[in-house]
Amino acid sequence: MTTDPFDTLPTTDPAAFTRLHQRLESAAGDAGVLDVAYRTMDSPVGTLLLATTDLGMLRVAFDREGIDTVLEDLARDVSPRILRAPARLDGAARELDEYFAGDRRTFDLPLDLRLSHGFRRAVLEQLMHIDYGTTASYGDVAEAAGNPRAARAVGSACRTNPLPLILPCHRVVRSDGSIGQYLGGVEAKQLLLSMEAAA
Repeated sequence: MTTDPFDTLPTTDPAAFTRLHQRLESAAGDAGVLDVAYRTMDSPVGTLLLATTDLGMLRVAFDREGIDTVLEDLARDVSPRILRAPARLDGAARELDEYFAGDRRTFDLPLDLRLSHGFRRAVLEQLMHIDYGTTASYGDVAEAAGNPRAARAVGSACRTNPLPLILPCHRVVRSDGSIGQYLGGVEAKQLLLSMEAAA
């Protein structure tokens, strides 16, 4: 009877694996070879991917976007030097938890907006001025961003917003008051708007 050689290997010790990963994360940071750190977290709108660089928050992604796809996009568009490094995103995760608990209305996080350019970037900068518990129409945002006729382009900018929740594109609605589409899904948008309205 032949034995599988892998049966003789020691089983993985989860604590040892965690320690090894923490050492790798620290060494990569110290050596300057960690360009994008990421983690996931649970939230009322599903699992979220958080990613950051030395400049600030780079990406918040919903599970429905495909976590692996988002990481592949970041590797292509920013840097392939990506590592799961949860400790680097503890502050961001804490602020998001506080937001979902109703204890936070604005975020105090540095942002890295390199994934947006031109008019889309101008739209993102306007999103920061839509107060918690309020909404603005796509047309309102287009006007504030300097192009009153670009309501559709505002919709496109919201669909490609790399930092949903932090840059609150869920607060942008249609001119008739209907909520419109959302990167995280219509149900998530409705939940966020209802949560903020109830606070």
